[in-house]
Amino acid sequence: MHDTATHSSALAQVAAAPLSSSTTTAAIDDPEAIVLVDEQDRPVGYAPKLPPHEEGGRLHRAFSVFLFDRGGRMLLQRRAAGKYHFAGRWTNACCSHPRRDQPVAAAAAARLRFEMGIEAPIVPLLTFTYRAHDPASGLTEHEFDHVFAGAFDGAPAPNPAEVSDWRWADPPALRADVAARPDRYTPWFRIVLDRVLRHRGA
Repeated sequence: MHDTATHSSALAQVAAAPLSSSTTTAAIDDPEAIVLVDEQDRPVGYAPKLPPHEEGGRLHRAFSVFLFDRGGRMLLQRRAAGKYHFAGRWTNACCSHPRRDQPVAAAAAARLRFEMGIEAPIVPLLTFTYRAHDPASGLTEHEFDHVFAGAFDGAPAPNPAEVSDWRWADPPALRADVAARPDRYTPWFRIVLDRVLRHRGA
C-alpha cells in the first residue's frame, strides 16, 4: 500500500522557495545535487546538498528505509557524531536523498549498502512530508520522504563514517522509549514510526 500524508503543527509542510538560476546552474555538475520538489513530489529544480537545509529549508525528495527481522524487530542505527545534522540520534536503517535522474528505489538500495553493508529486497510503503529544525546544527530538514520496508536477518556491517551504533528493537519497547525520550531519535523517525508499524500490523 502506498499513501501520502502531511504532518501538521510545528512540523508542517511549507512551500519550496523559488529557485535561483545560480543555485540550479551550480547543481548541474554536482554529483551530490538533490532534487527540489513541489507538494506532489514533482521536480522543480536541483541544488547542492547543503543549501536546501539552510534558512528554514526547501522541500526536496528523500527516502527512508525500515528493516525488520523474522521476529518482527526493527533495525535501528545511531547516526555518527560527524553527521551534518541530528548527529548521534537513533533512527531507521538508513535515509538519504536520491540524486538527479536517480530512481528513488535504486537510491535507497544503494544507500542501504553504503551505510549498513546490507543487501536486502525493499518495497515502497508510504510517503509523507515533514519539516524539522535541528537546533544543534542550525539546519532544517524539509522533505517529501519515500518510505521503503524490507526483511533482513543477520548483523549489518555499518560504515563508521555514517553509523556509530546499531540495535534491534521490539516495537512495543521502541514505542515506549520514543514517547519517554523523544530527543534520542530523529524527528522523521518519530513522525512516521506509528504509521510504519501499523502497515506491519505491529
